[in-house]
Amino acid sequence: MAPVPSDPKPPPESALGGMMSVVEARKRGPAPVHLWNPTFCGDIDMRIAADGTWFYNGSPIGRAPLVQLFASILRKDGDQYLLVTPVEKVGIRVDDAPFVAVEMAVADRSLSFRTNVDDFVTVGPEHPLRFEPGASDGLKPYVLVRDNLWALVKRPLFYDLVALGHTQPWQGEDWFGVSSAGLFFAMVRAEEIAGL
Repeated sequence: MAPVPSDPKPPPESALGGMMSVVEARKRGPAPVHLWNPTFCGDIDMRIAADGTWFYNGSPIGRAPLVQLFASILRKDGDQYLLVTPVEKVGIRVDDAPFVAVEMAVADRSLSFRTNVDDFVTVGPEHPLRFEPGASDGLKPYVLVRDNLWALVKRPLFYDLVALGHTQPWQGEDWFGVSSAGLFFAMVRAEEIAGL
């Protein structure tokens, strides 16, 4: 029996190095990237488009588990978005927000969102809503997912938010907005509501 030639390539598990521990951490939620401070290794050609699509070298990443893995190791330092592991961090580009809120639920006087990477958040003190002026399509709503990482709320859900809105005094004026978990999130001054 002839000997089987050895393969000089390392097995896939060892080629992944420290990424396997990150995969295991993803099963428990986002990795503790706030605790890691590895060496910055430069920028890579990865981009998150405004619609939430992740691109690598100009091509969309079609595998949802891979996008979720990258999302679990995403961090924002100042104005820079980084993918962080215990041994390295690299910069990526984000066109608008790194996540997109794709589903909304209303229960017990609270609003909850699911993002495109299956994070679930309930709007309140830890996950506030904010509304920013958009270039061509009026207000753009965002919900904080974690650690300065926001999700753009999809346009159809914004219309649902408007349908749930009401007017109340806020900072000495009447404002139109939505409430969740006992907090009011102002969208526009009440007299401007006709513009929505």
